[in-house]
Amino acid sequence: MISKTILNSKIQFNKNDDFSYKVQNLNKIISDYNVKPFLKWAGGKGQLLREIEKQYPFHDYNIKKYVEPFVGGGAVFFDIINKYDLEFIYISDTNNDLINAYRTIKYNKLDLIKLLKIMEKEYLNKDKEHRKKYYLEKREKYNDIKIKGSNEHNVLKASYLIFLNKTCFNGLYRVNSKGLFNVPMGTYKNPQICDEKNIIAISDKLKRVKIECADFKDSEDFIDENTFVYFDPPYRPITKTANFTAYTSNEFNDNNQIELANFVKKIDKKGAKFVLSNSDPKNTDDEDDFFDDLYSEFKIRRVDAKRMINSNSKKRGNVKELLISNF
Repeated sequence: MISKTILNSKIQFNKNDDFSYKVQNLNKIISDYNVKPFLKWAGGKGQLLREIEKQYPFHDYNIKKYVEPFVGGGAVFFDIINKYDLEFIYISDTNNDLINAYRTIKYNKLDLIKLLKIMEKEYLNKDKEHRKKYYLEKREKYNDIKIKGSNEHNVLKASYLIFLNKTCFNGLYRVNSKGLFNVPMGTYKNPQICDEKNIIAISDKLKRVKIECADFKDSEDFIDENTFVYFDPPYRPITKTANFTAYTSNEFNDNNQIELANFVKKIDKKGAKFVLSNSDPKNTDDEDDFFDDLYSEFKIRRVDAKRMINSNSKKRGNVKELLISNF
């Protein structure tokens, strides 16, 4: 267990600390390091990234800003900050714990790494039975912090989120109707819980990024004709049974999809360039024209993707997804 000293006070570092010295040395070599998502995220765009990359408008238009209002695991965001030097970047999500993790990496990377290293060592040194007990203890502590809603232990909460993500079933983030994380432990034999170099590199790249826990509509003031916006909202369920209680305790239903489409049309009139991804209803119903009608004035491409998360491995496979853009 993590000691009460770590739980209730800020971790202290000094210049004679071997850990601090190592981090300082790492800082010197990360300028050209390609960062990657620090979480595995349901609906993450890692496997669709090459298709989305083909839609980047940076070379053909005067794009100076990037906005991503549903950042999630950030596969597209990290790809873009690896490749382009932009004047302004804004990311947001309504998942407060996710945004807290981004902010913790930005402002408190040393505290976070220290906690993750402790948990990594403790977890990997246990057998399967004791790993499960340890996992459930950390899940309970994480939910306790969530229930209290205090900002006092934000670094600890971020460390628990990353630990649980690296050790839970299929890297899934799911909460129940009360907003409590309820995913069981996974079966990874030797998970990398603390990717120290990646966290340090991300922290460096986040220095000029505005990070907000906010609704997608709150991004409007940051969007103009020099902005590229990528939208990756909670997907419309392909089947009626696919709508598991997911990333926040709030549902993103068809009315929200329509609200988002109206917002997209508003930023299109401002001259911004956008790409939006979503599930293709025609995977299961050829007559379902929901998105074709909703985005009829824009370009709609159907691309191959893999359904990566399903409790039944036989039901994971190729599906079509939509990439919608105004250029």
